[in-house]
Amino acid sequence: MTPKIESVEACIAQLSPERKQAIERLRKIILKNLPKGFTEILSYGMIGYVVPHQLYPNGYHCDPKLPLPFINLGSQKNYISLYQMEIYSNTNLLNLFKKEYDRLGHKKLNMGKSCIRFKKTEEIPYKLIGELCQRMTPEDWIISTKDLSNQKENKV
Repeated sequence: MTPKIESVEACIAQLSPERKQAIERLRKIILKNLPKGFTEILSYGMIGYVVPHQLYPNGYHCDPKLPLPFINLGSQKNYISLYQMEIYSNTNLLNLFKKEYDRLGHKKLNMGKSCIRFKKTEEIPYKLIGELCQRMTPEDWIISTKDLSNQKENKV
């Protein structure tokens, strides 16, 4: 049985040296660039950056006991994953990210709706991720999330 990870530091400590270096660098960049108000926690077995209940008591719409997720950072078997929720909610940011990623000359972007997968650590656009982190405050994210919820309700 795998022991339960209790802290962000313990999560990082279990990684291979190459992954540890990349995750620590991403963590440092995210923490440096996120606007004030987001909180770092363990979330879904990954490092998470959330809007805490103190700022948004409603929490995550899927499970209101959880804080509102914004970014998750994980080390999967074959890649490093970055769940950047603001990309999912904002087409302009998504297009900007894709354009800038292509401009950097990396291989084709490996991406789902909000999950960006990096199989090689040298393909991680650290500076671009830092810039993306600066683009939305917790208040902006709360409004964006409410707007998305309203759009889904209106489609039903």
